[in-house]
Amino acid sequence: MSKPGHAALIEKEGEMGEFTATIANRLAQAYQELREAASNGDEFLAETLTGEIEDLRRIAEEHGIDVDSLAGEPVDR
Repeated sequence: MSKPGHAALIEKEGEMGEFTATIANRLAQAYQELREAASNGDEFLAETLTGEIEDLRRIAEEHGIDVDSLAGEPVDR
């Protein structure tokens, strides 16, 4: 028999898994778009994406997510 609150704990772990996956996907997309912007010489878009990446990394860090293991290799800023 499960302890009271056990289902809530499992649900919370599942939510964090989805949260972590969302952060990972958004970071991967932002890094890809940053590479494309840099390749195309779009400095404004590159700066905007750099800000988004910094925000995502800060949010992840606040929630104990190791972003370096999620996003692959960061691009030069």
